[in-house]
Amino acid sequence: MSVVHRFREFLLEEHFEISIKPGQVHLMNFTKIGHFDSNKIVIYHEGGWVEINGKSLVVSKLMQDEVLITGNIGKIEFR
Repeated sequence: MSVVHRFREFLLEEHFEISIKPGQVHLMNFTKIGHFDSNKIVIYHEGGWVEINGKSLVVSKLMQDEVLITGNIGKIEFR
């Protein structure tokens, strides 16, 4: 692997990434939001999808390939 290729991968991270903290889920490099309401959010990525269930779910941050979901998170399923 060339140095240029490694540097490009570092700068342009393309792998799906999820970070879970109390009351929030941060997802990076997703492809689309499939479903969204205050009790369920479905996020698609290249390898499948993530379903987040809970109450009072809110998209607190939304960018082209990044989303932050906050609220009373009850269950996270990876499919």
